[in-house]
Amino acid sequence: MTREQMAAVMDRVFEECRALRDAGQREYARKEANAFANFERVAERVGITREQALMVYLEKHLDGIHAWVNGHRSQRESVKGRINDAIVYLCLLRGMVEEREASESHG
Repeated sequence: MTREQMAAVMDRVFEECRALRDAGQREYARKEANAFANFERVAERVGITREQALMVYLEKHLDGIHAWVNGHRSQRESVKGRINDAIVYLCLLRGMVEEREASESHG
């Protein structure tokens, strides 16, 4: 794959991830302004942090990606979808990190 082709893949993936995040926000945040509302609800229910809740969701997709890398090709969800989900979860985690850093620097 050329660098130009890889750049096109990245552009396509990032656009797919934006759409996926927007759809997830509507479904899981339930129209709340808080982008992390789903993780906070789950964290409260099971007694963990919102970051830990996010990691549980992320690990599910990483497990499927590991299986694909190790040759298990017939999965319920496509590996490309799992990769996009993992990217979105990592971006959400980045948002949590930035929010925490901002509150710590102002607090």
